[in-house]
Amino acid sequence: MNASASTESANAESVRAGSAGTGSVGTVSGPDFIAVQVRDVEAAAGFYESKLGLTRAPSAPPGAVVFTTSPIPFAVREPLPGVDLDSGDRPGNGVALWLRCEDARALHDSLAEAGVEILRAPAPSPFGLTFTIADLDGYAVTFHDAG
Repeated sequence: MNASASTESANAESVRAGSAGTGSVGTVSGPDFIAVQVRDVEAAAGFYESKLGLTRAPSAPPGAVVFTTSPIPFAVREPLPGVDLDSGDRPGNGVALWLRCEDARALHDSLAEAGVEILRAPAPSPFGLTFTIADLDGYAVTFHDAG
């Protein structure tokens, strides 16, 4: 086991041990909502609707558009106070955002034909065929099919 894995394992044990008897810390069950902060909410929502076929939810909080993705809702929203999307190389750098689709090859070909920036060409993976694009704000979004 490398030092990083050992540290992560020790930290996880510490969290479990610290919460075991207290009952004060809840259990996390997994992702429940995903949103990306964008420069122009309507332009980003239009991209995800027209290029990817996502459907808007009937309601959303102010400054956001929520989509009816399943099993986890996905949204685009105004940046939170103090967030500068132009301060780094790419917004969300270090975060892996993956979306499932029915036919990764067909979606790739459609997006490439529409001039969407392809960051990684289609390739087989344990999750089916995958490819990665840059959305309007530069977020890297990977798509995969069922394989």
